[in-house]
Amino acid sequence: MLGFLLSMLVVGFVAGFAARAVVPGPDPMSTGSTVVLGIVGSFVGGFLGYLVFSVDLDDGALQPAGILGSIVGAVIVLLGYRYLQRRAAGT
Repeated sequence: MLGFLLSMLVVGFVAGFAARAVVPGPDPMSTGSTVVLGIVGSFVGGFLGYLVFSVDLDDGALQPAGILGSIVGAVIVLLGYRYLQRRAAGT
């Protein structure tokens, strides 16, 4: 269980950092927010992967496809977060 939590934190940080690097513009986020962004993106990417490929996760959670899916999911979450921020600001 501890290994799973640590891997979620590491993958979350990598995916959140990569998403912030890929999406242009300022992102004033703390390290904790970056990790949360990556973890939420991991769930979004996993859900989208399941919808597209209809494959269950039998081969393990930490795979290159899982990491890439986490980054794609984190980019989607980051873009959605920015959209909601702009909408709330009235811009």
